[in-house]
Amino acid sequence: MSTRVGVITFPGSLDDRDAQRAVRAVGAEAVALWHGDHDLQGVDAIVLPGGFSYGDYLRAGAIASHAPIMAEVIDAANRGVPVLGICNGFQMLAEARLVPGAHTRNAHQQFIRRDQKLRVENASTAWTSDFTTGDEIVVPLKNADGRYIADAETIARIEGNGQVVFRYVDVNPNGSFNDIAGVSNERGNVVGLMPHPEHATELGFGPDTELAMRNGTDGLKFFTSALSAVLAH
Repeated sequence: MSTRVGVITFPGSLDDRDAQRAVRAVGAEAVALWHGDHDLQGVDAIVLPGGFSYGDYLRAGAIASHAPIMAEVIDAANRGVPVLGICNGFQMLAEARLVPGAHTRNAHQQFIRRDQKLRVENASTAWTSDFTTGDEIVVPLKNADGRYIADAETIARIEGNGQVVFRYVDVNPNGSFNDIAGVSNERGNVVGLMPHPEHATELGFGPDTELAMRNGTDGLKFFTSALSAVLAH
């Protein structure tokens, strides 16, 4: 039986189908879930995809964090189920208090889209175990409210706990504190990150590499890591 990874669609989700394709690319079954349901359909892992849920009204991810299915997501996360929040999904995780911190408008007040270099700071989470700490990867980034912030005490705590999972390299595209691009909960099963690994999983569609244009597939290891985490349990 293949690993079943649920991808939740909210009103305004843009990257749910891309996340489903990424799940299938690593041999898992992608299960489409709906924000208004209370049924996770027994999935082994969960992806909260990118987009502009509920039009980013109030705050990005704030309304979605109270969607009916999020009660089940929070319960699953607390049980140790791997949960990945990408971009808007990261904002949802923060609003739901499943990961520390919050997000505000980019420091330059503009939407940004670029292929972004990241450094893997923690390779022991459910979504990073197939990386090595210190690896540098390139995945697309696209956001308007991507500036990661937290109070000084929280920053010190997550830095000390190894909860900073990814950091921006070469350029900080949105003014995030300490160049933070992704964080985890203390247990390491929940990870949120601003860049989009699901857009770097297929030859011909990913970032440019030294070998060829649109050849980058660094995002695949997020999803193979999750499969390993599920099989380990």
